[in-house]
This record gives sequence, C-alpha cells and structure tokens, in this order.
Amino acid sequence: MSLREAIDWFLGSPLRILIILILAVILQQISTRAVTRALSKVAEADFMPGEKTSITRQRERARTAQSVLKSTSKALIGLVAGGMILGELGVDLGPLVASAGVVGFAVGLGAQTIVRDVFSGIIMLVEDQYGVGDEVEVLDVKGKVETVGLRITTLRDRQGTLWYLRNGEILKVGNRSQKSRG
Repeated sequence: MSLREAIDWFLGSPLRILIILILAVILQQISTRAVTRALSKVAEADFMPGEKTSITRQRERARTAQSVLKSTSKALIGLVAGGMILGELGVDLGPLVASAGVVGFAVGLGAQTIVRDVFSGIIMLVEDQYGVGDEVEVLDVKGKVETVGLRITTLRDRQGTLWYLRNGEILKVGNRSQKSRG
C-alpha cells in the first residue's frame, strides 16, 4: 500500500468516525455543562418564599434531576454516535433497529416495576412530599430520610436499621417535618 492509498483510506471512513467521536465528546461536555448550570440556578432560586421553603431540599431535588438529565443526555448522544459509526462501518441498521424494537418491548414488559418506581420518584420529587432529613412514616417504617432517589428512598429507623423502599411501593407517607400551611 502506497502512502497515497493510505491517506485516501484514512480520509474515508476512519476520518469520519474520528469526527463523529470528537463531536460526540464535545456535545456531551456541552450538555453536561448546560444541565449543571441550569439546575444550579434552579437549586439556588427562591421559587416559593416563606417559612416552608427549604434550600437544602431544593438543592437535593435539583441534584437528583441533574443526574437524571446528565445520564439521559449521555445515553442519547452515545446511541446516535454509535448508530452513525455503525453506518460508517457499513453495517445495515434496518435489521438492528427492528431487533432493538422487539428487545426494547420485551425489556419494557419486564421492567414495569422499575418504570413505576422511577415515575413515582419523579412525582414525589415534583410534589415535594419529603426530603433528606425529614422524619417520616412510610409503610410500616418510621424514621429519618437519608437519601431520596428516583427509584429508591432510604430511611433509618430509631434502632439504626437502614430501610430501602422502592418509590413505586410507597402508597402513603406521613411527614412529621413539614409544618402545616395554615
């Protein structure tokens, strides 16, 4: 292979793949920075002035939303870049997309509880039902909230036991830390 042939080969698919990878990394950094900046402003903003507002609770909610948005952007950028790279390598994406649809449907059926937990976690965060440090009664557990995630909430009871509660299973919550609105 001559130098000219090697340069021509490199200027084809390998260069386009390299450009795709570089653009994906740049897009990921931009999206991470944008999410961090936007949600940092949300965490510090005083949306509901008054006695009930807790800046630490608002920060915790913003941190949770930030991690979800960062993960989602990484997955989407990676998926698009991966598809573009496979296309450059000559892989027929039609059967791959069809297979992914069938597999996605099967995984969706199997992951119903996870989806329910995540949706319940999102609703719980939006409604501000409880936050880190609150004294709550959930199901048959009474204790202090240690972490609030989209899928799992952890409570530590008075005996020191750490309870992991799936958000989709939490049907009612008693919060001793929230003051009455009257």
